[in-house]
Amino acid sequence: MSIEETAEQPILARTDEGGVVTLRLNRPGQFNALSEAMLAALQAEIDALARDADARCVVLESTGRAFCAGHDLREMRSQPSLDYYRELFRKCGSVMQGLQALPVPVIAKVRGIATAAGCQLVASCDLAVAADTATFAVSGINVGLFCSTPAVALSRNVSAKRAFEMLVTARFIDAAQAQDWGLINDAVPDTALDGRVQALADDILAKSPSAIRYGKRMFYKQRQMALADAYDYAGDVMARNMMEADACEGIDAFLQKRRPRWQALGQQS
Repeated sequence: MSIEETAEQPILARTDEGGVVTLRLNRPGQFNALSEAMLAALQAEIDALARDADARCVVLESTGRAFCAGHDLREMRSQPSLDYYRELFRKCGSVMQGLQALPVPVIAKVRGIATAAGCQLVASCDLAVAADTATFAVSGINVGLFCSTPAVALSRNVSAKRAFEMLVTARFIDAAQAQDWGLINDAVPDTALDGRVQALADDILAKSPSAIRYGKRMFYKQRQMALADAYDYAGDVMARNMMEADACEGIDAFLQKRRPRWQALGQQS
């Protein structure tokens, strides 16, 4: 067992504070590459968070000079089997989809490079804020491997032509470009990154827990629907949301010009 896998230095560290769960990729010597162990650790945390009524927001960050350099290529080359690769990419896809399926917002906090599946990880989060020195690429084509699975998430964040350009050229884009193209929400000086992410989390924490959960689930589901079906679905979700105690409280508070008092999830009607 390597030092990165010891109990003292877990490859994925978790902290909980005031409803904000922080997951920190912790393989700095390997640029936080998504090894099988890292994917398993992420999946375990995602599964746990899906059942955690106390979680209100998740922040995904990293240790060291890179956010995430993608898959662990050395590990991949050690097992040249079609079945192995299919299962590896299935596990990776499950993690990426699991982040979107979580009932609470997930914020990527990006320092350093985010390449290949690391860029996919950023694109799979609901929100992303990066230091202005961060860079992004889907660079598998440089080693003869088209970034097919990263393309799924990337092309759902940026335009088709921008995504395809990144995929076939492997060129890095800086944080300002990533913001302009829609891959991230904001690019800020490194010294301001922690505060910007905390402010974003605080904005989420100030809102109704049940409304956020209704909204995230609805947002992604309706995007896969035809327009009329999306309106039918969204209307039903909004009607159900209106029946929640928080919606009644929020509207009453607005009319009475006072702060709303949100209920914890376990107390919702």
